[in-house]
Amino acid sequence: MVALMKRPIILALAGALLTGALMADTAAAKGPPEASIPFANHGSIDNWQPDGRDALYVQGLGRQWYHATLMAPCQDLPFADAIGFETRGTNDFDRFSTIVVRGQRCPVKSVVRSGPPPKKAHRHG
Repeated sequence: MVALMKRPIILALAGALLTGALMADTAAAKGPPEASIPFANHGSIDNWQPDGRDALYVQGLGRQWYHATLMAPCQDLPFADAIGFETRGTNDFDRFSTIVVRGQRCPVKSVVRSGPPPKKAHRHG
């Protein structure tokens, strides 16, 4: 009778370990947690820098940098001198926001905390 009781416990432990491993793999695949920049409508965004056509770095309160990935390429982003931030009725810049570049609306897909943008290489010539 003892052998019969051990089997369900072993199966339950194996199931729990497998579930935990699957959850860890899923969390790792998702990447860093989503973030938001509070009070974006009230001047909390201090700086920004394009990251190609598909993303940008945004600096918020406390000089914290964020990396915002766009839903689709924003063609003029690498060449823009100024952009707008639409927060859709809230004060926070987050994954539900939009940037506006030379009249083109570019919806945001994801905003995560990041380090500062990489330094650009200086050309000598």
